[in-house]
Amino acid sequence: MAERDGVSRKILVWDAPTRLFHWLAVVLVVAAYVTWRLNWMDWHERVGYTLLALLFFRLLWGFFGSETARFSRFLAAPGRAAQHLAHFFRREPDRQIGHNPAGGWMVLLLLALLLGETLTGLYIDNDIADEGPLTELVPARIANLIDALHTVFWQALLAAVALHLLAILVYAAAKRQNLVLPMVTGRKSLPESVAPPCLAGAARALLLFGCSALAAAALINYL
Repeated sequence: MAERDGVSRKILVWDAPTRLFHWLAVVLVVAAYVTWRLNWMDWHERVGYTLLALLFFRLLWGFFGSETARFSRFLAAPGRAAQHLAHFFRREPDRQIGHNPAGGWMVLLLLALLLGETLTGLYIDNDIADEGPLTELVPARIANLIDALHTVFWQALLAAVALHLLAILVYAAAKRQNLVLPMVTGRKSLPESVAPPCLAGAARALLLFGCSALAAAALINYL
């Protein structure tokens, strides 16, 4: 298949840890909603703990992971993101190795909302069931604010997810760019002139996830 920049080839752009985090986060957010609706609060609690550990891992992976997973790699200047959105409906080939300038900021927003939701939910859970050392030190007005923020973060997360899904549909319909398949296979078809990104190994991912799980466990017991 010919491109203006030369012959295209399949390039591995998303490593397995990044893809696993993405799809596990999707499953866990759905599970959190289902367990809340069914009032399975013990399972809701476990889902939240698991998601918190995964989020800690993704934050570490954003600094020490593969090139396309690093925040310094995909967080563009706001001006570049605005320029990209100005051509949102223009049909053009996908030459982006990782996240595009606007998509990078959406990733950061989703991570921030997920982190806010899990941390506020963690305090609410401990306040009701497993009181931690800090629970009694928090004034009632602060505890009520945390409870309210848990709802606000959830509603904001739903809105951000809806916007994210809409953008994926627009990219598929208007630009003829499939953003979902590369997050499944890890590979994208890009011009031969594009150099493959540097990807981190599985050993580093396991080490960082172990640290993330320990940090989540410590926070769960401390709060």
